[in-house]
Amino acid sequence: MSEQVEWGLHCCLTLAWIGGEHPMPAARLAEWFELPPAYLTKCLQALTRAGILQSVPGARGGFRFARQPADVTVMDVMVAIDGADNPFRCTEIRQRGAGVDPSAPEFRTPCAISTVMHRADLAWRRELAGHTLADLLDSAPAGAAERTRRRYALLRG
Repeated sequence: MSEQVEWGLHCCLTLAWIGGEHPMPAARLAEWFELPPAYLTKCLQALTRAGILQSVPGARGGFRFARQPADVTVMDVMVAIDGADNPFRCTEIRQRGAGVDPSAPEFRTPCAISTVMHRADLAWRRELAGHTLADLLDSAPAGAAERTRRRYALLRG
């Protein structure tokens, strides 16, 4: 999982706390978290393409939520940013080398390593899909939402 998934999740929580009245520019979010603006913008654009965020054009534009946090899972954010592919790639190295017969019976089914890795990927995806952004907001430390709104108000001037 890329670090942009963490960025996207934190940006989503921040945008949820400040609300949709005032979209936050990508540059301000990058400054907020001390992240590289160009890479964060790509992350936010991926979330916009997935329908998680909405991009608001103009001088007072920026990004805001397109859906309710309860309707967005951690898995939705991860897939929007990193894609849906399984990170494990079985290249069947067990079929390489001198004296190997690729038509042998043991090669008719996936190897145990591939099976375990795919099961682990499914378990991980189920876990991420079982948690919404609303769950993350609810589990944040007391006062986090209010501190975020105050900080944003100071930045807006």
